[in-house]
Amino acid sequence: MMLNFFKSKLHRATVTEANLNYIGSITIDEALMEAANIYPNEKVQIVNNNNGARFETYVIKGERDSGVICLNGAAARLVQPGDQVIIIAYCWISEEEAHSFKPKAVFLNEKNQVVEVMQQEEARVVR
Repeated sequence: MMLNFFKSKLHRATVTEANLNYIGSITIDEALMEAANIYPNEKVQIVNNNNGARFETYVIKGERDSGVICLNGAAARLVQPGDQVIIIAYCWISEEEAHSFKPKAVFLNEKNQVVEVMQQEEARVVR
């Protein structure tokens, strides 16, 4: 049996742009993608901490070290620049892998710079 698991996330990313006129997707700084093991064209879930919106889209690689987090197309209606979002990627793993699998959580500051990386997320309040 295969199980759908949380693979990685960018936690509290700040939306830098919302581009309604783009075809669709989310543009993410290439360095942030690498930090969270998120790939171009990978399906991700976006959770908007400001308004509670949850939606899925796919990733487009943005300029490295730019800090860009840009929601494109229809998704641009669900965010505003300055909103904090969580970008979550999932994966399919076997039952055997589930016992030792460690997801990766990448915590960002308000400038979308990495401040902490955790291989095993723990319950805690983030300020």
